[in-house]
Amino acid sequence: MQKVGVIGDAIGGRDFLASLNRLFPHVEFDPLKPAWPDGLGDELDILIVGVSGSSIAEVDAACRRLQMTPPRCRVVITLREPDVNTTRRLSRAGAADVLPAPVGESALVLSLERLLARESRSDSGAPPGEVVAFLKAGGGVGATTLAAQAAAILAARRNGEICVADLDLQFGAAALYLDLSESVTVTDVLASGGGLAETPFASALGTHRSGARILAAPRDLAPLDTLTAPLAEALIGGLRRNFAVTLVDLPSVWTAWTNQILQSADRIVLVSQLSVPHIHLVKRQLDVLRIQRLADRPILLVCNAVSADQQAALSIQTAERALGRTFDVVIPEDRRTILAAINQGVELSAVRTGTKVEQAISSMADRLAGTVGAAAPQRRFGLWRRS
Repeated sequence: MQKVGVIGDAIGGRDFLASLNRLFPHVEFDPLKPAWPDGLGDELDILIVGVSGSSIAEVDAACRRLQMTPPRCRVVITLREPDVNTTRRLSRAGAADVLPAPVGESALVLSLERLLARESRSDSGAPPGEVVAFLKAGGGVGATTLAAQAAAILAARRNGEICVADLDLQFGAAALYLDLSESVTVTDVLASGGGLAETPFASALGTHRSGARILAAPRDLAPLDTLTAPLAEALIGGLRRNFAVTLVDLPSVWTAWTNQILQSADRIVLVSQLSVPHIHLVKRQLDVLRIQRLADRPILLVCNAVSADQQAALSIQTAERALGRTFDVVIPEDRRTILAAINQGVELSAVRTGTKVEQAISSMADRLAGTVGAAAPQRRFGLWRRS
């Protein structure tokens, strides 16, 4: 059994410790005296220590003790009054993680998951998973709904571990659509410290009843520069390692890091609706993809929530002529079933089985997982056709 020692109130008291005991039943958590004595760590796998960043003497002592700690013991510092220089100094002295105090449960759990898994991790030789990026032709086109429902469908089929990564940092709602509002968020992961590529997403993320995992958007509105291109690249690497397919829901804006994710994606899903403004936005997005040298990437063009009234005003064929290409998937409008699934946080089949909207999204999910070839038939309002 692995053993974690906690110095004093480094994590905020016995209630927090009891919560960790429930989350890690196979780990022994040992509360220790408030002082950090020299030589502690011979029998520990992880030691959690609180340090005040405003006390030069305390930081000096922590650096000295870090250098004296046995190699087998990883030290996690919870740093009060943190600053960049102190964090760097403690990391260089040997801290496995430096977390700002008071430390949140999600950040600490992710840190412990990563450090505890490091000792027992072995290379399974499994190929990296695929990444599918969802790109919107404007807001409100239903891309998040499609990503969440496709993930639930793929997970229910046991096509391997499936994840939805909601990277719409300001208005993401995928966790709400799957009734997982308390799931670990992108900002929780960033705050946990350490390497994103090593984060144990498969065990840390919330699980939907279908089996799909969710990396949620921030609970509060976050600046778009919370992520950077290097962080996005590392995040995608970690998700590839943990999941067979990751569906990434992107914001409606282009940034350096959204471009990085699109460059890393195996497939891109461009979601639109049937209207003149949306068709213009699709053309604009396709132009940007071409400028960014992404036009040769497999791009699935989806026209979502199409009704008979919309077709009477603007036909699918007219829209396709304007675009110079066909839609790969056309999904019929079924507001009642979609809203019921969103409000209940369930897959469409749990609301009503055999609907046309479920069949259309299921056909799209096949293509996202690579289980259907490029010439596979696609469903369009109950009629099969080939692209």
